Amino acid sequence: MGMRIVILGAGFGGLEMATTLSEALGERLEVTVIDKSDAFVFGYAKLDVMFGRVPAGAVRNPYADFVKPGVRLLRETVTGIDPVARRVTTDQGSHEGDILVIALGADYDVSATPGVTLGVNEFYSVAGAAHMAGVLPGFAGGDVVVGVCGAPYKCPPAPSECALMMHDYVAARGLGAATRITVVNPLPSPVPPSPEMSAAILKAFEARGIAFIPNVRVSAVDEAARMVTLSDGRVLPCDLFLGVPKNRAADVVVASGLTEDGWVMVDPHTLATQYPGVYAVGDLAATGVPKAGVYAEGAARTVAANIISQLRGEPQTARNPGAGSCYIEIGAGLIARIDVDFLSGPKPFGTFHGASVEMRRDKEHFGASRRARWFNR
Repeated sequence: MGMRIVILGAGFGGLEMATTLSEALGERLEVTVIDKSDAFVFGYAKLDVMFGRVPAGAVRNPYADFVKPGVRLLRETVTGIDPVARRVTTDQGSHEGDILVIALGADYDVSATPGVTLGVNEFYSVAGAAHMAGVLPGFAGGDVVVGVCGAPYKCPPAPSECALMMHDYVAARGLGAATRITVVNPLPSPVPPSPEMSAAILKAFEARGIAFIPNVRVSAVDEAARMVTLSDGRVLPCDLFLGVPKNRAADVVVASGLTEDGWVMVDPHTLATQYPGVYAVGDLAATGVPKAGVYAEGAARTVAANIISQLRGEPQTARNPGAGSCYIEIGAGLIARIDVDFLSGPKPFGTFHGASVEMRRDKEHFGASRRARWFNR
């Protein structure tokens, strides 16, 4: 019997880890990946769904297409995690591993913000984006609030992208003069690690008349009264709320005792938790890097590399790079990119690539290369 590795979650982290392990060791391992969904969706695709660029079904990558030697992917819901025994219970049974990797991503705590409803007035879930795609055609103008309900949250540039894409959407429908867009964000700038990216976004906001309110979060939404309340007490008029719910680790992870302040504590360089043989990668891990798929991918490769070294009797020297690239829609069909390294130096540093049509092809290659690697598509 080979080493048993149980991976919870089939997002960027889980898919990349299983693929890396399979490539190196194949049938010599017993890798079990568990996810409650039946398909993977790139986070950025939700905005494409929301604004009617593609139907929701077109962005799904079915897990049935994820076929790797030595790996089985089970559609089950995790109901319990015992990090001491490295045992997982699900709605269909239990699984034990010599190594347990928790890659369940961040969950949404809509209860933290009165008036926010999952799948209704937020665009961070697939269901929410699909619902908004049905709502937007009926929007006739008014006050739009793109509101973040807490930090940290997944994909920091996404609220800015949403606002810029919303501007293009209403302009194309002749509603630009009748629409006012406001972005509310608890962060001090649109993308704090990159002053250049933030400046470019704020310049784009100014050119389009989009207001940006930093350092506060949305604390309540009252759709009947058409207003939102901010954490500093201010009240904004709101005819259409596009929300980013508060993010935190899933209840089952919190119940396992692995979290502090809602996130799993890990060594940011090795992703090891306090429990031997238990790792956490991706959005639920407190690593000091953004909650974005590319960073989960790098963390997953690190853990996989050290597992491979362990099995080969070699030193486990791999370290989480904490580096990655994020793309952002600036509007008018243009995309910019920021490359940021969070862990190599004394403080994060990055390179900003200005908005261009060519960068759209770069973003498309990002998605296509991972579909080919994980799903053979």
